Amino acid sequence: MINLHLYDGLYFFSYLIIMGIPAFILGIMEKPKLMRYYIALTTVFIIYLVCKGSWIAMGNIALFSVAQIALAKIFMKVVEKYGRVKWHLWVAVILSIAPLCVYKMTDFYLGHGFLGFIGISYMTFKSVQIIIEIYDDLIHEVKVFDVLNFYLFWPTLLSGPIDRSRRFMEDFSGEAGLSRREYLDLFGEGLFKIILGLFYKLVIAATIYQGVYWLGQEPSVKSTLIYMYCYGFYLFFDFAGYSNMAIGVSYIFGIKTPENFNKPFISKDIKEFWDRWHITLSHWFRDFIFSRYSMAAIRGKWFSDRVVMSSIGFIINMGIMGVWHGLSISYILYGLYHGILLALNDVYQKKFKFHKKHKKERWYQILSWFITFNLVMFGFLIFSEHLVQLMRK
Repeated sequence: MINLHLYDGLYFFSYLIIMGIPAFILGIMEKPKLMRYYIALTTVFIIYLVCKGSWIAMGNIALFSVAQIALAKIFMKVVEKYGRVKWHLWVAVILSIAPLCVYKMTDFYLGHGFLGFIGISYMTFKSVQIIIEIYDDLIHEVKVFDVLNFYLFWPTLLSGPIDRSRRFMEDFSGEAGLSRREYLDLFGEGLFKIILGLFYKLVIAATIYQGVYWLGQEPSVKSTLIYMYCYGFYLFFDFAGYSNMAIGVSYIFGIKTPENFNKPFISKDIKEFWDRWHITLSHWFRDFIFSRYSMAAIRGKWFSDRVVMSSIGFIINMGIMGVWHGLSISYILYGLYHGILLALNDVYQKKFKFHKKHKKERWYQILSWFITFNLVMFGFLIFSEHLVQLMRK
C-alpha cells in the first residue's frame, strides 16, 4: 500500500494533478452540484490512502464524524425545545471534546493515544464551533452530507487552516456557485499558492532545518540563540508552506479556505502577532473561549477592572491553547508564556501614558517590533522543547 503524506512526495502531487483535472473541468463548466459530489469522492479516496487502506482507521473517522453530527442534531432539538440553557451547552461541548481529551491524555501518559486518528483535533474544533453557534441561534440546520464534507474536507484535514461552517457552506452548498471567470481567477491564485508553499516548505524550510538540526546538538549559549532564530524561521516557512498549499488546493476545488498567516514577523506587539500567526487557530480561541469568558465576566461582574479581567482571560485562553498542543511541559509553558505576554501588553497599552504618547512615532514602532520579534522567537525556543532539554542537562 502506498504510504501517502499530504503535500509531500511524488505520489501525492501525482494524485493531486490527476484529481485536479476533473475539478478544473467542473469549475469552468460551472457545475457546483457535481463539484460537491466530486469533493466527497476525492475526500474518501485521500483518506483511504492516508489511512493505508485500513478500514478500521477509516471506520473510526466515519464513526467520530457521524457521532459529532448526531450530537449537533440532538443539541439543536434540545435548544428548540428548552431554549438556551447554559448547562445543556456545557454538556454538548464536553461530549464533543471528550474523544480528543482521551486521545491527548492517553498519548501523553501511556505513549499510545486511544481514540486517535488523522484530523481529530481540527474536526473537534469544527464540531465545537457548530454546537456553540447552534446555541447562539446562528445555525438552524445541520445537513449530514454538507457537514460531513465540512469535517472531512481533505485539503485542510490534518493541519488546517480551520474553516468555519457557515463560511464553508457558502462555497460548498451555494446554488449559484462560481462563474467561469471567478473560478479561473481562483484556480490561478490556487496554483500560485501551491508553488509558493512548495518553495517555502521544500526549499527555505528544508535549508533552515539543517541549521536547526546541527545547532541543536550544541549546549552553548551562542548555539542556543542561533538555534532559537533558526527554529522560529523554520517553523514559519514549514507551516506557512503547508498552509499555502492547503489553501491553494482548496481553491482548485472551489473552496475559498481562509488565510492562516499574514507576515507575522512584522508585528509591533504580541496581540498583533496572534492576529497574523496561525490566524484561524488564534481567532477560533479568541471567538469561542476568550470572548465568551469576557462576556460571562462582564455579565457576572466578576471584576471591577476590565484590564484585570482581560489579563486573566488571556492567560486562560493561551494556557488552554498550550494544553491543546500537548501535555508536555514545553507546550504548557509556551501557552502560559504567551498568555502572560498578552496580559502585560494589554496592561501596558491601556494603563501607561508613555505608550499612548509615542505609539505613532517611528522610533517607538521600530523598538516595539524589535522587542516583539525577540519575545516571539524566545517563545518558539520554549515550544521546541530545546530549552527544557538544556535545563535538564
